[in-house]
Amino acid sequence: MSHHDLPLVLAGPILRRLTPSRLTFWLATSQPVLSQLTLEPEQGEPQFFSSDELSTATRELESGQRLFFYLIDLPVKQALPQDCWIGYQLELQPCFGIDNNQQDEQALGQPWLTWQQWAPDLCYPGRDMPGFVLKSKLDQLLHGSCRKPHHVSGDGLVRADQHLAEQLDQPENWPGLLMMGGDQIYSDDVAGPMLVAIHRLLEQLQLPVEALPEARVSDTAELYQDQSQYYHRENLLPVTQPGRDVRRRLFEGVRKPVFTTDTAHNHLVSLGEVLAMYLLVWSPAGWQGLSLDMPVELDPEMAERYRHEQKEVETFAQQLSTVQRVMAHLPVAMIFDDHDITDDWNLTAGWEQTAYGHPFSRRIIGNTLLGYLICQGWGNAPEQYPDTLMQQVQHTLKEPGLKKHDQLITDLYRFSHWHYQWDTQPVLMVLDTRTHRWRSEKGLNQPSGLMDWEALTDLQHRLIGHEAVVLVSPAPIFGVKLIEAVQKLFTLCGKPLMVDAENWMAHPGAAYTMMNMFRHAQTPRHFVILSGDVHYSFAYDIELKGDKRGQDIWQITSSGMKNEFPKKLLTVFDRLNRWLYSPKSPLNWFTKRRKMRIIPRKPDSADPGERLLNAAGIGLVELTADGRPKKIVQLCADRPDIEFHPREHEAHWE
Repeated sequence: MSHHDLPLVLAGPILRRLTPSRLTFWLATSQPVLSQLTLEPEQGEPQFFSSDELSTATRELESGQRLFFYLIDLPVKQALPQDCWIGYQLELQPCFGIDNNQQDEQALGQPWLTWQQWAPDLCYPGRDMPGFVLKSKLDQLLHGSCRKPHHVSGDGLVRADQHLAEQLDQPENWPGLLMMGGDQIYSDDVAGPMLVAIHRLLEQLQLPVEALPEARVSDTAELYQDQSQYYHRENLLPVTQPGRDVRRRLFEGVRKPVFTTDTAHNHLVSLGEVLAMYLLVWSPAGWQGLSLDMPVELDPEMAERYRHEQKEVETFAQQLSTVQRVMAHLPVAMIFDDHDITDDWNLTAGWEQTAYGHPFSRRIIGNTLLGYLICQGWGNAPEQYPDTLMQQVQHTLKEPGLKKHDQLITDLYRFSHWHYQWDTQPVLMVLDTRTHRWRSEKGLNQPSGLMDWEALTDLQHRLIGHEAVVLVSPAPIFGVKLIEAVQKLFTLCGKPLMVDAENWMAHPGAAYTMMNMFRHAQTPRHFVILSGDVHYSFAYDIELKGDKRGQDIWQITSSGMKNEFPKKLLTVFDRLNRWLYSPKSPLNWFTKRRKMRIIPRKPDSADPGERLLNAAGIGLVELTADGRPKKIVQLCADRPDIEFHPREHEAHWE
């Protein structure tokens, strides 16, 4: 595929925040484009927005001459109806040059292209255009996390698309949103064939060369040509004592016998690699004409690994048209977790000192955070990203690797508004549990709290006045006690990185502050907590002891979209947790959750002892009018769907 054959739309359109008065779309193209939009609600009058009207509502980011990102944040002319189908026709006109915000003469006379030309599989059968539903009540939602392209399982986003197709005749029964709760990409765990695809796509995109600081290669031109680095990217760091420490923390992906054996030997490095990864996990367009043939002779073990990964990556890519479709029909909310940036991101203060103290690792982590801003964070709440910041982003995209690039990374590390809320009913509040860390006072290598006191205090203020809230915490607030105990044991042995010791209870200050918040008289009556991260799924009903209001809290965890926990190990943990932390067990006295009644829900299963579900897919939650979950289901990618049922007799106080 030559650069002349690049598809016009490389990813999207992805629906982001949608309200009756304002619509937000994101897309990536291979040429600059003008756009015009028609809205056709089933109930109400059509609305048309010309290219001039859309240009005032559109922000463009240009990365070289063949990659452009657009965020359309459009105030509508007349409030849109709710709870009915609203079709939309987004038409694009290629524009070969833009100068001083005026369209180039070459664009004059170019045809307007509809979805049939640039995304022929975008619509569901029987529909003549894509569409969406604005829900007056958030009565249903989809949620999930952890989507690793080369994992041996089905794809939860494909299952989400099937769910919409099953409800096509009644779109008013569709979920109100899709919450992607972390690890939308795995920048630190990249399959060899995926890295090959990234590099071959970059050949077509021809992004500007990025200088790399204090690495064994000077810039990205040299990086992409050095094919010997496949599965050996840790060798890019200079061999100094600080360099070896950075390798250990960032690249080598220390084998973690309890939770995962993933490694980071193909860690994404450049900004271009990060952007290309997003294009390749959200759309089939960039895969057109790409060969995944092994680029260099590998040793027998690595060659076998490559062939195994290639099979999974090819299957993943073949289903991306359905992924593109579902994201063009549901409002999509996103938040990062560690793998969007790098494994163990900000887990301890010692990790931060090491990873940010070396210019090369600082750049690597900064590039993945910048990629998150462009491809995920930007659409969550566009008003939180000021023009001055986005101008810095544009300068860096045009001239990566310079001082402005490093200054932007410094500013992103200081940025304090990754969290956000959507004013749905009930309100959706999405937590940033990665950059507001409560660093341990006990030592540099002790786990940090997931949010510091200031961030938790701000959260409490934002909660006041709401009767119910859907609270998104990438890591479960109420997790599996046995696994948390194992994490604590490794922490006491000075090895928190070996087990990803990231849970709310690992830091006393953060844990107690959060628990007190739930009991505050002015915070919501009903908390539905959505989480992921752990690669298995579960649901708890939680009551506050001595409180007459009834059930207050529900912890609902769905993970992963395309990832799973080691099956045999999870079975052992599940059974041991049930035995060791039974209602009368004295071990319950040693936990930090006090005066709460925990009621685990049982998943539909032939195994009567199962409480933790190990099944790739996506979670579906149905809510009552007052914000209580009335149905919790895992829509499974590889097996029949599984519902979680309340089990009153297993309740115990904590």
